[in-house]
Amino acid sequence: MTRTPLRPLARILSAREKGENPDAIERENIRLRGEATRDRTRLRAEGRLLMLGVIFLACFATVGVRMGVLAAAEPQEPQLAGVGPAILAQRADILDREGRVLATNLVTHSLYAQPQMMVDPVRVADELQEIFPDLDGKRLRADLIGSRKFLWIKKKISPEQMQLVHDIGDPGLLFGPREMRLYPNGHLAAHILGGARFDNEGVSSAELVGVAGVEKAFDTWLRDPANGGVPLTLSLDLTVQAAVEEVLAGGMRLMNAKGATAILMEVGTGEIVAMASLPDFDPNDRPAPLTKGDASDSPLFNRAVQGVYELGSTFKIFAVAQALELGLVSPSTMIATKSPMTYGRFRIRDFHNYGDQLSVTDIIAKSSNIGTARIAQQIGADRQRAFLKTLGLLEPTPVELVEAPTARPLLPAKWSEISTMTIGYGHGLSVSPLHLASAYATIANGGRKVSPTLVHGQVHEPGPQVIDPAAAAEVMKMMRLVVTKGTASFGEVPGYRVAGKTGTADKSKPTGGYYKDKVIATFAAVFPVDAPKYVMVLTLDEPVETSGAIPRRTAGWTAVPVGAEVIRRTAPLLGLRPEMEPAEVSNLTLVRN
Repeated sequence: MTRTPLRPLARILSAREKGENPDAIERENIRLRGEATRDRTRLRAEGRLLMLGVIFLACFATVGVRMGVLAAAEPQEPQLAGVGPAILAQRADILDREGRVLATNLVTHSLYAQPQMMVDPVRVADELQEIFPDLDGKRLRADLIGSRKFLWIKKKISPEQMQLVHDIGDPGLLFGPREMRLYPNGHLAAHILGGARFDNEGVSSAELVGVAGVEKAFDTWLRDPANGGVPLTLSLDLTVQAAVEEVLAGGMRLMNAKGATAILMEVGTGEIVAMASLPDFDPNDRPAPLTKGDASDSPLFNRAVQGVYELGSTFKIFAVAQALELGLVSPSTMIATKSPMTYGRFRIRDFHNYGDQLSVTDIIAKSSNIGTARIAQQIGADRQRAFLKTLGLLEPTPVELVEAPTARPLLPAKWSEISTMTIGYGHGLSVSPLHLASAYATIANGGRKVSPTLVHGQVHEPGPQVIDPAAAAEVMKMMRLVVTKGTASFGEVPGYRVAGKTGTADKSKPTGGYYKDKVIATFAAVFPVDAPKYVMVLTLDEPVETSGAIPRRTAGWTAVPVGAEVIRRTAPLLGLRPEMEPAEVSNLTLVRN
């Protein structure tokens, strides 16, 4: 802006020439300058007032609209905002085939301390020890009195424990949100579920990850938000599982066994309806693994999947089935069974002396080692190995458990002729009870291979034909005779026509060789034999039946009675109706009036 001089030279000179007072020009310019300044100030003030008025109007309008919204909204109770981010990766539930909960999540809290904020650390330590007796009181007191700024006290606490801690009233005790994994059925199906633990843990959030069983096998799927919380449905039936575990526990005690396992599987689909291993554990409080000694002594050890054993005479079925398929024998073929059988420096004996020869059918019914060894000799090592491989007995089972790939069958270093003979009757090759259940399901399924699974509702394509259907049918008839007239006579369950095979194998030592008075006793059963629906395999570790004067360890006296009780208890739960068998005509007497 150009400022006008108060005393312009031209006007001053002109005024002097005219005899006017030059000071009047200065005063006039001062007046005009003041008026211009006043006008500019007024315009600026008016602009500011206008802007302020607009702002006030906008504020009043905002407040008015908000009041209108609040007046129209439904009243709600105020809620406390959560501290920190939401709990990470909510885990999907696990259900049984009927939709019953096996594993779910429970919102709870963790407890931690900031000792520097505490008023009376000694009193707090004493009262915390009363609430949580498992805490080390001396160590807790030292930590709270010391220079630590943060201390975990409990990763999970119950609502009742939380209230008791609240009652302590110390500002240095703080809570963090947690979503813990809950197994509402306790020990039930513990080895299948496995368990979960916290990972990526902070005071305001925690992530659950699986540590074993299906929890770890499906860990990524269970944590994936893209699944929308859809639960994982297992093939287990919770009611049947409970019955199997109850009977198995009673049988284990009755037979003085060190451990036990049982598997119940659908023949047509391979779906596992129940799988139990004892001793077991509570996945809500999973114990620590053993750091020394025998791994099978740990309750975490899943005998059904991880345990690999020589399963004895249950393998004789495979030798006979292959021989029938190859046309080497028929059910009535007579085989030399004179005892003992000598092969080089080895001698093979039967549990009883069955005479000079037995039919193939009687070899299975009476469980002759010598007869089976001679049949295996006819088959040969290469053909035997290839046949067992098609049954899935030489590789880990494909079941959806993280432990399954580690349970590799134990094969002989050299598959010699003597190995072929002993493997024929179940010695020299170690597999898991689940391997055995799958192979028996394949025979019961008309020779079509069955693969075990723990997932319900999948589309099950028929497996490849690995055994001739006629040979499989003949073997099923022989297995029925094992129950009606052979070594598994205690396995008969009226109305359900059980077929089966016993197996008693000397237990191998970790250092090599076999124990003299310790066995693995197994009963493998199919029912009902006329239209097979289910396979049941039950194994006892070191059983001894002591009701008589002489201790008895064979499967016929130990595993078979327990297995029969499992079938008796579970068959009605599985929807099977008992059917009475017609009496044989030869046993009927014609009565004339």
